Amino acid sequence: MGKKTLAIVGPTASGKTKLSIIVAEKINGEIISADSRQIYKYMDIGTAKPSKEYREKIKHYFIDELNPDEEFNAGVFGKRGREIIEDIFSRGKVPIIVGGSGLYIKMLIDGFFEGPGADWELREILYDKAKKLGVDILYEELKRVDPESAQKIHPNNLKRVIRALEIYYLTGKPISQLQKENKPKINFQTVQIGLNWDRKKLYNRIEERVDQMIRDGLIEEVKHLRELGYDKNLNALQTVGYKEVFDYLDGLITHDQMIYLIKRNSRRYAKRQLTWFRQDKRIIWVDVDENTDFNELADRVIDIFRSAKPGGNVEDSSGSGGQKV
Repeated sequence: MGKKTLAIVGPTASGKTKLSIIVAEKINGEIISADSRQIYKYMDIGTAKPSKEYREKIKHYFIDELNPDEEFNAGVFGKRGREIIEDIFSRGKVPIIVGGSGLYIKMLIDGFFEGPGADWELREILYDKAKKLGVDILYEELKRVDPESAQKIHPNNLKRVIRALEIYYLTGKPISQLQKENKPKINFQTVQIGLNWDRKKLYNRIEERVDQMIRDGLIEEVKHLRELGYDKNLNALQTVGYKEVFDYLDGLITHDQMIYLIKRNSRRYAKRQLTWFRQDKRIIWVDVDENTDFNELADRVIDIFRSAKPGGNVEDSSGSGGQKV
């Protein structure tokens, strides 16, 4: 397997976008956005989308493709993303995966069984059953038909319990069995580079970004979404930055509380991202701070990409999982 992709990963506000543009220009790359929200239109400021100027320089995928009320998930991203990667390879370019949505990246580069499409009538039946009889009834049902999945799903995670039951009733097989039987073949390997910040400095950077988003018009962006008729309870809008502004506009919190909550929830999100990425021992971590020369960092990342075997053979010196150079 000679084809190699580059993934630039890390928490929010770590500099992934800036670095990816420089790298892409240097190695003739195209960028696959591994961000679960940038695919939605009208959500520019709160998702920190690459600017139109950046997107004119380098071809980007999975940005501004859907309306906020359209469904999108990691399974669809993985399948379509692999097709795009093959197309990029066919044109002699380098696929560069960039983002902080760890599940999306994993589903793209490792693959998994996507399962049948949603059966909304069956889902409604199962939700109605849970409402009338309780979530425990459905969880016991799952334990009976798919005990392996039941062990991995929290009893109160109704959405995942219903999806596992839905797949069982649609296919006659447990999702745990189907995942093993139908894992897609991956025709490329990936070198993952993670951007490693001092935690306190990263949090300061996150807070500065939130202030800049407010100055850039985040509140006006949310007002526009509302004017377009998009309900704040949509999954796409249950996102840090948007849900807090909706609450502010509804009079549930003050302006100061809104900013405080966006900053706090953004820090918490970054912490969850880091927890996810630290579990992947294949990631090669590079140190970044406010004085980093991103042009020099890009050259360093390119050297690592070209010389490292996918998964990397760089000795771990980070003491926190993964590899560090």
